[in-house]
Amino acid sequence: MAKSVLIVNPQARDGWAQKKWPVIEPMLRDALGVIDVQFTKQPGDGIPMAKAAAEQGAGLVVAMGGDGTASEVASGLLTAFASSASSEPTCAFGYLPCATGGDLRRILGTPTEMKDAAQAIARAKARPIDAGRIDYTSHDGKPMSGYFINVASCGISGLVDHLVNEGSKALGGRATFFVASLRATLRYKNALVRIRLDDQPAYEERIYTLAVANGAYFGGGMNIAPDAQIDDGTFDVATIGDLSFVEALRLGSLIYKGEQARMSKVATRRARRIVIEPVDPNEKVLLDVDGETPGRLPATFTLLPGSLLYRG
Repeated sequence: MAKSVLIVNPQARDGWAQKKWPVIEPMLRDALGVIDVQFTKQPGDGIPMAKAAAEQGAGLVVAMGGDGTASEVASGLLTAFASSASSEPTCAFGYLPCATGGDLRRILGTPTEMKDAAQAIARAKARPIDAGRIDYTSHDGKPMSGYFINVASCGISGLVDHLVNEGSKALGGRATFFVASLRATLRYKNALVRIRLDDQPAYEERIYTLAVANGAYFGGGMNIAPDAQIDDGTFDVATIGDLSFVEALRLGSLIYKGEQARMSKVATRRARRIVIEPVDPNEKVLLDVDGETPGRLPATFTLLPGSLLYRG
């Protein structure tokens, strides 16, 4: 196997990656050298592909696509590391953004131009960053687990992701998520959940959304946790409480600027392990995990400090 592996989602940005590949490929090979290129065929493929790459001795595994592709590749690496003898990262992770949302690019400081991003990977030394593990309930009620690199949340954000992923993203990241958020606000009923942070007593709160933030941005540029850092060894737990429809509209004018703390129903705490469950076990509160909707509450979010080595 080549020392470096590039996992490409050809459908990223509504097929832009596939259309531009003949132009992109020589530029990437020039920047990254000998590299084994693999293409995903359907959502989820990045996980086993990245896992196999790590297990077969790759020194660098790069995701090219949107935030979902990056999350899949990171999840595959974390799965491989967890089953290794040392449970430590054995290869580096890189990201070439070709995204609708672009949140991970903002968090990692990745250049927007593909050539610049590839050259940044080639030049950079690997540095440790945090990730998260999530144990949750699938849509059909089965216990499941997975990983996330940026933000995992519950509440209206899960419904927003569902609406985004079932439609076209031709409008671009911010507009796509903004329209989906408006549609979701008309349909969503604030959920009453029980929350436990680390070993503190559990408490109940009715939420519009609750975000377990490893990074600061989600939803196409919403600055959900302005102080979150992807390498600081803790989650920022951002809770947006029982908003009315009018308050939800006001939130939209503040959250992109990271000014939602001006609202009295917004609070941020810090924790390394968070347990959330619906007070009514029959209520289905959807999850958003790095822009995907794999299931619903109850869920447990656990910090994995320094579990990835990032180059870029």
